[in-house]
Amino acid sequence: MRWPAVKNGGLGLTAMAYVAIDYLRILSPTLHERLQPLLWSSLALVAVTRVPSYRHWNAEFRAAITFLASMIFMLSALLFETLDVRFVTAVLGLDWHNARPPLPDTGQWLLLALNEKLPEAVVEILRPHIIGLHHYLMLFIMLAFSVLFDSVKAPGLGLGARYMFTMAVGRLFRAITFASTILPSPRPWCASSRYGIIPQHPHRWAQKYYAPYAADTYAIRQVIERDIAYVDTRNYTVDYHPDWGSMSFLLDFLRPTTSEGSSWYSLLKMAGGGCNDLVYSGHMLVAVHTAMAWTEAYGGYSSALIWLLVMHSAQREVRERHYYSVDCLVSIYVGILLWKMTGFIWSAKGGTRDSRLTKLRKIQGRLLQAAKDSDMDEVRELLKDVELGNQEGQKQGPSKVMWLFACGTILFSLTIVILAFTWTSDG
Repeated sequence: MRWPAVKNGGLGLTAMAYVAIDYLRILSPTLHERLQPLLWSSLALVAVTRVPSYRHWNAEFRAAITFLASMIFMLSALLFETLDVRFVTAVLGLDWHNARPPLPDTGQWLLLALNEKLPEAVVEILRPHIIGLHHYLMLFIMLAFSVLFDSVKAPGLGLGARYMFTMAVGRLFRAITFASTILPSPRPWCASSRYGIIPQHPHRWAQKYYAPYAADTYAIRQVIERDIAYVDTRNYTVDYHPDWGSMSFLLDFLRPTTSEGSSWYSLLKMAGGGCNDLVYSGHMLVAVHTAMAWTEAYGGYSSALIWLLVMHSAQREVRERHYYSVDCLVSIYVGILLWKMTGFIWSAKGGTRDSRLTKLRKIQGRLLQAAKDSDMDEVRELLKDVELGNQEGQKQGPSKVMWLFACGTILFSLTIVILAFTWTSDG
């Protein structure tokens, strides 16, 4: 049974309907409560009816290992990012967050200037929360499940593996980036309202290597000339050190307080999104990866609309001072480049034409004989084998490359973390 409406634009219409219906939560909550369950019930019912006739289960099973490996890699990267978020928030203490003004953001200035120049109706379109992080994630899930309707090339788990692997690499790079240079938040009050229980004073690292030079310009000259620190921290306030057992190496990074309890896991759950600027934007990275997946796997008008929503999200993040303009711009650059670099895991193209021609050459004799015998059933079966073999045979090689790349990235990250923890414990 064919599904032309789904295959030829129906997925795009469904995606836009999802975004529009969900936005009714602001315009008409009552209508939203009625339409949203109806939409999801319909989508679930239609998807379930397609499962028995789905032809690419072998490809899905082969991609399952790659999918699970990518999921583990992504969870590891998110854990590393959470550790870094808490570290960069707590290392300088609340006094620094409260006293540090935000950086000048010319993108913010431009948006404020446009508010004065553009018609009020246009400005009102730019301000609302039309789409958020969970929408982009759900749009990608809809895209991956559309393999049931042959809207996207199978396997769907292969597409999901690429999405999670690319996200993990992007998150890992992001954590390394924002931990390397600590920038003040676009919202100076954030730390006091969200992290009122982190220490007021800086960690001894910051007191030794940052505080003296931030307060004295002449001290900066001295450290440039001598290239050594000359501040003695032995008399400074000692942080609270609960007994975390084998996890005690995290104490200097997470800086717990007495009011936060004795569990390092509970402390990490409160890390949230941090309260200083985290270059680059994680929200925008998710949005860009979703847009890239739609553009490559599906294309059409719906991809263009999703890119418009990405641009809307970017300007709104800057407008509301969740991120600086540089965070959103770098997320777009990095998101596009990373997606292009991970095509070895799953690709909408993947040499399908060449592999199909190779398969046809192999069965050319059998196909001609079936045609001479007017055996149309045999012709159909041979052509079906060509199509299935083409779609299912492409995942064997790339999965090995993906495993090597993922393992190499994880080992590299763990090596850096272990070295840092060892150095800290020895110090």
